[in-house]
Amino acid sequence: MPSNDAQMAPRIAVDAMGGDFGPHIVVPAAVEAAREGIAIILVGDEDRINAELADLSIDGLDVSVVSATQVVEMDDKPADALRRKRDSSIQVACRLVKSGDADGVVSAGNSGATVACGMFVLGRIKGVLRPALAGIMPTEKKPVVLLDVGANVDSKPQHLLQFGLMADVLARHVLEMDNPSVGILSIGEEEGKGNAAVREAFDLLRSSKLRFIGNVEGRDIFTGDVDVVVCDGFVGNVALKLSEGLAKSMGRILKRELTSSWLSKLGAMLSLGAFKRFQKVVDYAEYGGAPLLGLKGDVIVAHGKSNELAMINCIRMAATSVRNKAHEHLAKGLAAHSDLVGKSEKAGKDAA
Repeated sequence: MPSNDAQMAPRIAVDAMGGDFGPHIVVPAAVEAAREGIAIILVGDEDRINAELADLSIDGLDVSVVSATQVVEMDDKPADALRRKRDSSIQVACRLVKSGDADGVVSAGNSGATVACGMFVLGRIKGVLRPALAGIMPTEKKPVVLLDVGANVDSKPQHLLQFGLMADVLARHVLEMDNPSVGILSIGEEEGKGNAAVREAFDLLRSSKLRFIGNVEGRDIFTGDVDVVVCDGFVGNVALKLSEGLAKSMGRILKRELTSSWLSKLGAMLSLGAFKRFQKVVDYAEYGGAPLLGLKGDVIVAHGKSNELAMINCIRMAATSVRNKAHEHLAKGLAAHSDLVGKSEKAGKDAA
């Protein structure tokens, strides 16, 4: 169980070995987060972590180091990472939460292994059918939560219902949205559009206590008119990676066009402030990572190429989730809709 004073000083276990840059980026980011009143437990190779800490001022900060002798590489299979690397930094970090020595985990390492460790070490909250990864993406107005973005490539209607319930909790109690709207990603906005799972999930979501607004098309994700978009992990991951790639390509195209002539360069100089603000809006680092919802502990999966800002924001997100007791709200939300999930499961068995 999390510590009794978690609301005042959440303790976040940070996988110091995760990501493309490891301790060189993760340790300074964690120390910066500690300056904001977050207790940090750095997990990994003690020598490498302490070497980074030696160059930083940590006097008066709640920063500790826990040894882990193994590292899950990016090309390791999740199952192998669980069985053969029991002393990996991500497994040790998850065990710290299970034992009550930490309240949450942040890792920029192998995302599949992080999901697997979260599920098998921490376990699911009672009533959760499948944990899901939540992508937080920029829009014209405010961030949108896209769930699932990769944890479940095949999802049943009752799973999609729970994704909506879990994302609603994230939007309310971590992103602090008031009465978030929820839509389901489909191929048309009219009722009855989509495959069988989407159509049945539509009915379940409509019967829930969520502020369900119906079908949402891909082009509507970035308008800012919907707060939560529900989909299965296959579609969500494609949408997420497509969005990341599009943002990067648009940035490169814009840079190329703005440097194509002296007149364009002059215009670019005059618009430099606006371009910097635009770059900040579309930068994934501003949104941290993807929360893995539905586990007995807060797990944030960071981008493998996360820079220092992204890691700081991941740790902040984990701390906010702990402080706002998102787990308790999630459990209550699931319990309030257990009848819908049960009916959907029964209908599926009867149809089979």
